Amino acid sequence: MITDLKEKECRNLLADNYIGQLGYIYNGRPFIVPITYFFDNKNILVVGYSTEGHKTIAMRKNNNVSVQVSEIKDVNRWGSVLAHGLFEEITGSDAKRYLHEFTEGIKNLIIKKEEKHLNFIGDFSSKTHTNKLPIVYKINISEITGKRREQ
Repeated sequence: MITDLKEKECRNLLADNYIGQLGYIYNGRPFIVPITYFFDNKNILVVGYSTEGHKTIAMRKNNNVSVQVSEIKDVNRWGSVLAHGLFEEITGSDAKRYLHEFTEGIKNLIIKKEEKHLNFIGDFSSKTHTNKLPIVYKINISEITGKRREQ
């Protein structure tokens, strides 16, 4: 049976994962790309980082974005959340603080879920192998919905 998730359940699903899909609009067309993210459950926001490129250029022009996360056990047991919000680029010391929270949050999730120990952000992100400076951003969530199927 498919049922709606309550907001707390949606937030928990976001908090228990770190890989999702980011939806944004560029030149009037929707794009969806995979992202590594950290969900700040207290402040109800998604933290991520990227390098300069299509995604960041697009989100600066139209900051309305969506993040979708699924947790699939099998065809009859799954949960999915769609969160809508506003992209906001972070700079300076705030960017360093958010990037630290991002790193620690994901490391803790990986240790908990996958029982792997990581030492550096490069252990779970390919973006660190470039000479470009990271663009740290947050997505302030304004609406969140979810569904689940359990037999």
